[in-house]
Amino acid sequence: MEKIYKTSGVCSRSITFDVEDNKVKNIVFVGGCAGNLKGIGLLCEGLSPKAISEKLNGVTCGHKSTSCPDQLAKALEEFIGE
Repeated sequence: MEKIYKTSGVCSRSITFDVEDNKVKNIVFVGGCAGNLKGIGLLCEGLSPKAISEKLNGVTCGHKSTSCPDQLAKALEEFIGE
């Protein structure tokens, strides 16, 4: 089942993803830097939500206190209930 997360404080507007057998699949960022975000999605494909969250949590973008990768971590933390 596709999950949708509305981002905050970044260029992308939302992130969609699926989780099957504790593996994240089909990560799509709406808006933002298309090439970079497609790459992040592909690199995270097949990893567990916890593993992705641990790697991306706290990543910042320029002067912002968050980033699109950090927002993906937050979406996955929300999904796993952390």
